[in-house]
This record gives sequence, C-alpha cells and structure tokens, in this order.
Amino acid sequence: MPVYLDHAATTPMRSEAIAAYAEAMGVVGNPSSIHSQGQQAKRMLEEARETVAATLGADPIEVVFTSGGTEAINLAVKGLFWARNSIDGGRPSPRILAPGGEHHATMDTLEWLQSAEGAEIEWLPLDEAGRIRVDAAREALERDPESVALLTFLWVNNEVGTIEPVAELAALAAEYGIPVHVDAVAAYGHLPIDFTALKRGGVSALSVSAHKIGGPVGIGALVLSRSATVVPLVHGGGQQRQVRSGTQDVAAAVAFAVAARAAERELVEEGARLAALRDRLIAGVLTNVPDARLSGLPAGDPFRVASNAHFTFPGAQGDSLLFLLDLAGISVSTGSACQAGIPEPSHVLLAMGRAEPDARSALRVTLGRTTTEADIDALVAALPAAYAQASRAGLAERATRLGG
Repeated sequence: MPVYLDHAATTPMRSEAIAAYAEAMGVVGNPSSIHSQGQQAKRMLEEARETVAATLGADPIEVVFTSGGTEAINLAVKGLFWARNSIDGGRPSPRILAPGGEHHATMDTLEWLQSAEGAEIEWLPLDEAGRIRVDAAREALERDPESVALLTFLWVNNEVGTIEPVAELAALAAEYGIPVHVDAVAAYGHLPIDFTALKRGGVSALSVSAHKIGGPVGIGALVLSRSATVVPLVHGGGQQRQVRSGTQDVAAAVAFAVAARAAERELVEEGARLAALRDRLIAGVLTNVPDARLSGLPAGDPFRVASNAHFTFPGAQGDSLLFLLDLAGISVSTGSACQAGIPEPSHVLLAMGRAEPDARSALRVTLGRTTTEADIDALVAALPAAYAQASRAGLAERATRLGG
C-alpha cells in the first residue's frame, strides 16, 4: 500500500464531499437565471457560501469563490494594488511589502506587478526559524507609509510550517491604514480562522483553497472585507459583488462546503493527533539519520503547524531522496508542489539564511487525516538507505556543463 505524506500539496478528497459533488452535478440551472431551476441552483450556491463563511468567521457576502488559492491571491494582491493606485489625484503607492519565502503564487504575482505595473517590491527578511521579522516590517512601513500599497504574507509557511505573527503584523499595518492580505491556504483546516476578528485587527483580505481540506481541486475563496476595494481581474456579468465575474460552479461550492464543515468539526482533535504523529516523525528521523537537520521551529513549538516536518540532509539532493522514497512507495515533497520537479534550491531556506547546499537538500513531509503511525514508521525505516544512496550521488550542479 503506497504511503502518502504530501498533504500540503493536496489532501485526498473526502468521501462525503465526493458524494455531495456528484449529487450537485446532477442539478441543472445557472444560479444567475431567474427561473425556478436557476433559483434552485442559486439556493444551493448561497447555502454553500454561508457554510464556508461560517468556518472562516466571515459574513457570507465576504466570501468570493475563485478557481483556487492562486486566483484568490492574484485577485487580492493585484486588486488591492490597483485600487490603491487608482485614486484620482492621489499620490502613487508603488511599494508592496512581502516576506521572502512566500509561495510562488504570491512571488510570481509580485514580480509581474513589478515588471508590468511599476510596483516596487520590498522583500522583508525572515529569521532562522522562518518567522517574519516584525521589526523590519515596522521599519519599512515607517519609512514612507503613503507609498505602500499593501502588505501581504503567509499565515503558515507552506514549506517549513512556521506560523506567522498575523495579529502583530496586521496591527502594525493598520496604524498606517495599509491594506493587508493574508495567504491562509496552508492554515485553513489546521488553525482556527476568525475573519471578523482579523478585520478588526486590520486584515482586508484572506485567501483559502478547498483541495487543502478535502474538497475538490478547482475552487477556493477570497474572503474580502466589506470595506475593502479591489479592482477585478475578470469582467463580464458582475457576479460576486462585481469582484469576480463568471458563472459560478455550484457543485464545487457544495463540495467545498461539505469539506469545510468536516474540517472545522475535526480541527481540535485532528490537530492533536497530527501533532503527535509529527513529533513521532521528527524524533524517528533525527534518531535514524543523525545528520538530518530539522528546519523551522522545534517539535512541539506552538508556532509550528501540526501537519509539517521539514528536514535538510547534508550532501544529498532533495530530489534524489524524493525519487528514492517514491521507488519505496512513499510520497513526500521537496517543497511547494507548484515548483516540484525543478532541481532548484529552496527559496524559503535561502530567505531563512541557510546556505545553498542546505537549500538543495530539503525534504518536506506533510501529514493529513489519512496519515497513520504505520505511515510514519515506514518513512523512518526507509530514510537511512535512501539517504545513503542519495549521498553517494551528491548534489547536482545548478547548470549542466557540456564538453570537457
């Protein structure tokens, strides 16, 4: 039986969400139509929105369904930047503050805004555990707050599992009236989220994705404060507060809601179970492979998410370890699934001040509701041989050298 330990990339869809998805797909009707079948679809859609909103501590109108976390992040970051810079006669606000080590959905969006829209990106430093340096964020804001369009950051670092000081960072931005977007894709289903409280603390927008909590791939949400203004990415129809046009996927929303309700119900108990498994994993790896080094915060630290264990293995290529473990029937990751398969050093570890050889030797193990003690023990047992073989292969060069 294969062992799946890459739940941060995607987690298996819940059986109840699959059943709800299949049933809803049998219902015909565009939720924007005014006839009875259209209104039935709209009722299903809005009930799903209410359920997702409740799990996020938000008002239903604040939940804007998207095609996933990446679209939600793009809509928040681009939309807030454009809105901030569209005030007639206002002073331009070209600066965007973001920590190093963000997910590529944010990094690539910011780099596009820099090249296409003249944005000035300021990468805030991380400490050695992957925490955002609040002092650096304060200095960047104080320098010229009117020139800052927004602050965006991960709630939970998707590679090393560090939980960031959301309330402190949001309050800091709120002192200067700076909009804040929080990427909560890796936090949803693992940490309690109360968007109403976050709004009071200065957060304008928050992104989540369904397939990280056992819902379907292809749907996520941007939770957008009633008072926030964004310029939309997509026009045509004006659905969802004129923020995100397009016919809405009722079946996906229904399945998302089922998964969200289940994840919320299990959050506390499952969090404790996963934390125990994570600590078992960390202890086993560090005992069986003494050269391994845990990235981020120690096991049991309250600011390490329960589902994540991230290691570096000196002298071995992370991709080599991944492939060798895959041959043994164990699925893990070297980092974000969006960048998997490309033998590049971990940008997260580099942002944490780790050397490039370390950043090339990373392995991320993430747990979920299907993870068992037997899965953990299988990985711990397989790692020493995989590490020995990967060490003999050594670290890959950044570029292939042709010729003699």
